[in-house]
Amino acid sequence: MHQPEISVDDLAALIKQTGEAHHAAYAASDGVDPEWAMWYSAHFQTLVGERLGKQLTRSEIVYLFLLAQQRIDEVESSTPWPLFYAEVFLSEVEAPQH
Repeated sequence: MHQPEISVDDLAALIKQTGEAHHAAYAASDGVDPEWAMWYSAHFQTLVGERLGKQLTRSEIVYLFLLAQQRIDEVESSTPWPLFYAEVFLSEVEAPQH
């Protein structure tokens, strides 16, 4: 696998953009969507392409969004959520695959 071709800050900006687009799409429900990760994955996949070092499937992206949310729920962090998510994405994509 190739190394990611995107910085954590650029990835965080794409994640934030995805969140804003989701909130706009679900404005009538104030952004409430129990299946948010599936919506995010479709939008995010078109934005990030192969810049993470490979083309991720929507299922892989859903997993990464849910993993990031789980981790942010487990810790008290002052890191803005898009940056926290970006750090999780990059650490998981760069981790050696067994």
